[in-house]
Amino acid sequence: MNIWSWFSDMFLKMTWLSQFFEWLFQSLGVEADSPLFDGLVFFFYDVIKIFILLSILIFISSYIQSYFTPEKTQAILGKFKGVWANTIGALLGTVTPFCSCSSIPIFIGFTKAGLPIGVTFSFLISSPLVDLASILLLATIFNGWVALAYVVTGLIIAIIGGTLISLFKMDQYVEDFVKEPSPMMMTDLGEPMEMTKKDRVNYGIAQVKEVINKVWLYVLIGVGIGAIIHGYIPQAFIEMVLGQDNPFSVVLATLVGIPMYADIFGTLPIAEALILKGVGLGTVLSFMMAVTALSLPSIVMLKKVVKTKLLVTFVGIVTVGILLVGYLFNAFGYLFI
Repeated sequence: MNIWSWFSDMFLKMTWLSQFFEWLFQSLGVEADSPLFDGLVFFFYDVIKIFILLSILIFISSYIQSYFTPEKTQAILGKFKGVWANTIGALLGTVTPFCSCSSIPIFIGFTKAGLPIGVTFSFLISSPLVDLASILLLATIFNGWVALAYVVTGLIIAIIGGTLISLFKMDQYVEDFVKEPSPMMMTDLGEPMEMTKKDRVNYGIAQVKEVINKVWLYVLIGVGIGAIIHGYIPQAFIEMVLGQDNPFSVVLATLVGIPMYADIFGTLPIAEALILKGVGLGTVLSFMMAVTALSLPSIVMLKKVVKTKLLVTFVGIVTVGILLVGYLFNAFGYLFI
């Protein structure tokens, strides 16, 4: 076993934690390999592993994020044009660990600051879809190649989506109150107060508390659903509905994901359980992307700040991108797992 495999097993996948719960429930008299045993081990192992990793990763990503205040982000984005601006907007979205709903106020702030609508939409797509913590959590559940593939495809969807909205010249379909300049425009911002290392550490700790407070219920629900799928739903049924033999599995997974409201941390346990039941990688990625980028509550919120034509265009572009990702990874997913 090489050093990376040892590190991954010990600190990322925490295989020792899974073995502990297997030993614990066998000691308590739960029959090994029974649906109850499999579900209990899956639930307790995933809940504890996710919260440990989540706390560490949110702290690290928040510490990095402290260098990217909204003012600095606006200033950085304002320096680029065209596809490069969309690319930077999508990349900056990865250092903001927000769900789709909490990204919308940031989107409004960027629009008020005079940033092009396509750039702000690249940020809006990327922010809930891809973040630093989710990258490492994906690697712990699947592997580094799957995590990298998810990130790259998420960024491509964000860049292309924002670029198309720019090409379609859809600025006119943003509600007027959003386009009204903020009383504190980018040119008037001045230099923000520089944070000390202690400030950044305190900010990271505060973000851990805030994010955990927001997502703990979704994590428990997600792990609970994953445990039920893992322990009680027959693999043959899952494969019949969402397996690669069903040509509509990607469409079905996307449609199921849209009405849900959760961030990536709540969807990962469900994705893990589906993979273990033989669901194609592309179908699972489509489900995750639909939940995080196109949740129904975020669409309702976005409708309050953009007009119907822009909203339909946004949903259409992202949906097509998610479907393409699903079918491509179902066809070539064997290269990553």
